[in-house]
Amino acid sequence: MTAPILIFGWGNPSRGDDALGPLFVEHFAALAARHPEWGEVECLTDFQLQVEHALDMQGRRRVLFVDASLDAPAPCSLTRVTAARDDSFTTHAMSPQAVLKVYADIEDGEAPPCWLLAIHGERFELGEGLSEAARLSLQASLQVAADWMDCE
Repeated sequence: MTAPILIFGWGNPSRGDDALGPLFVEHFAALAARHPEWGEVECLTDFQLQVEHALDMQGRRRVLFVDASLDAPAPCSLTRVTAARDDSFTTHAMSPQAVLKVYADIEDGEAPPCWLLAIHGERFELGEGLSEAARLSLQASLQVAADWMDCE
């Protein structure tokens, strides 16, 4: 049996466009259910990346990290992620690169291939809803992820 792919989105649904990560995972899970040719896909969400998430990467074929970003070009960007110890390494919230580094340290080896899908967001204030621009970016990011799944 082929190892599952992990789709991991994070963000705070109470902070406007920061909800893009968890919303993406919700929509992507429904999309994956209609594509059995992709194989096993497991989805996970949280408010932020933490050191414990390195364990979620064990036994994965590939990992797609998904987060909202002010800095990403609209509608989204997809980049390969490599392990690196950065300033987030000793904080409560970590970068994907730092999580990969923890994985490499724990497993004494390389993490599975990982990518970051950064979805452009504009509004991140507490109590705001998702912006219209973020809704459009979410739809585009789902197609980018579907293409990523197809090119394995």
